[in-house]
Amino acid sequence: MVSDSGMFASVRGLIDEHRAVQEELSDPAVHADAARAKRVNRRYAELSRIVAAHDAWVAASDDLAAARELAKDDEAFAAEVPALEEQVTATQERLRRLLIPRDPDDARDVIMEIKQGEGGAESALFAADLLRMYIQYAASKGWKTELLERNESDLGGYKDVQVAIKGSSADPAQGVWAHLKYEGGVHRVQRVPATESQGRIHTSTTGVLVFPEVDEPEEVQIDPNDLKIDVFRSSGPGGQSVNTTDSAVRITHVPTGIVVSMQNEKSQLQNREAGMRVLRARLLAKQQEERDAAASDARRSQIRGMDRSERIRTYNFPENRIADHRTGYKSYNLDQVMDGALEPIVQSAIAADEEARLAALASDA
Repeated sequence: MVSDSGMFASVRGLIDEHRAVQEELSDPAVHADAARAKRVNRRYAELSRIVAAHDAWVAASDDLAAARELAKDDEAFAAEVPALEEQVTATQERLRRLLIPRDPDDARDVIMEIKQGEGGAESALFAADLLRMYIQYAASKGWKTELLERNESDLGGYKDVQVAIKGSSADPAQGVWAHLKYEGGVHRVQRVPATESQGRIHTSTTGVLVFPEVDEPEEVQIDPNDLKIDVFRSSGPGGQSVNTTDSAVRITHVPTGIVVSMQNEKSQLQNREAGMRVLRARLLAKQQEERDAAASDARRSQIRGMDRSERIRTYNFPENRIADHRTGYKSYNLDQVMDGALEPIVQSAIAADEEARLAALASDA
């Protein structure tokens, strides 16, 4: 039998909810509403992981209890007890982590913006390298990417580039936001720039912003009267005109002062739609930040801070070293990371965040 009645009591309601959600999924009316179906499927995937972990814990606990009982009459069973005790501890820890309150946005897709920082042309070139890294990482996860907007530099880098990243799983734990929300901040690069003739190592920085994407436009209400929309001609590197029509769009959300500019598409309508997509994501992120600011430490992410000027990572090319300053993660395979092998670094951030949340919950208990 289960030895920890407290944990069983806390998960019992979730098991009941899992059963109710399973029944809800059999209702054709749910699938007639795409937004509702997406929400229900996400919740079902999340609860299924908890139920599976709970079942594994119950089974391990029962096996341990049986082995201890049988060991009274047969010493052969006593030898199995230590391994079964480790199994109970492992399954209990997995269940405990799954019961940490999850970020409600974890299952969302994201819009990522990579911006030139200190270092001029070298910073813009590194922005292009980071974009490639994230696109490669997304491909390794089976995610799709869509380039929304780019402002190229003279040497082939990006002063500013925005990309949408879309996942393929309903499970929040496998969500794009669940993995990439920790990437926001200042990324520092140390290397010999392509423009450096003396072979000297320079330090530059590039900024990354990550926003959870809005599933349905209705989620974020925008009053058309709050928008100021300007149109202008698209321009390329150095400011030269690349379009003879006013297809570029600049959208200003007056109440918040958020400005979004789009010129990637040749159609004004397409640029406007892309701009509204980014605007909704930024407004959703603003709502999230306000929610986090009002939340207790137990619910606020300890790794994904709201300070977008935080220097989170260093990419040292001469030493082939990458270091995350928040988690202490360090490795000497920077060449592989730049080719998309980002998962160990992402997992170190997820683990550090979980530890901080567990500690905060324990202190509140």
